Amino acid sequence: MAMPAPPPLVPDTARRDWTLEEVHALPDDGNRYELIDGELLVTPAPSARHQDAVLELVVRIKPYADALRLHTYIAPTAVRFSNRREVQPDLLVLPTLEGRRVLDFADVGKLALAVEVISPSSVRADRYVKQRLFQSEAVPEYWIMDPLARTVERWRLGDDVPEVLLEALTWQPVPDAPPLVLDLGALFRAVHGE
Repeated sequence: MAMPAPPPLVPDTARRDWTLEEVHALPDDGNRYELIDGELLVTPAPSARHQDAVLELVVRIKPYADALRLHTYIAPTAVRFSNRREVQPDLLVLPTLEGRRVLDFADVGKLALAVEVISPSSVRADRYVKQRLFQSEAVPEYWIMDPLARTVERWRLGDDVPEVLLEALTWQPVPDAPPLVLDLGALFRAVHGE
């Protein structure tokens, strides 16, 4: 009796029937593995510019979110909507639950905000696959930040097309609280070291 063949080192990303158990068994090789309706999404380790963009967002969003008792996370943080849907947004914000701060997605089961910083290897996943996922999971806002184009595409529930922002982004996750206004010009200058 022959021994079974070992699993391939490179996952078959064309397959559309991946399970969460298979995804979790993949090697810790620096790639980000996400699952959406059986489709495996593989993103290589981020570039320095990508990480700069995420950090600049965190520096601006976290103090505001903290003041509202919202919790800010960066990837890799698993967001499991179901056994066939688990993603790791570059930045995510969890809402409060009954007025208290939530420390784990599983405790609340929803997001206040999801953000992806786009790169050439993630365009399809971020702009199409994840956008549909986040809208179907009732995420109030999904931002796609493009450091090279210096834009943010903002998707809100029910949007058919994104709002493309060049100068400022206003976010108000709690209706009675003052909004956060992000100066996108300053943010992108910081990302590019200008």
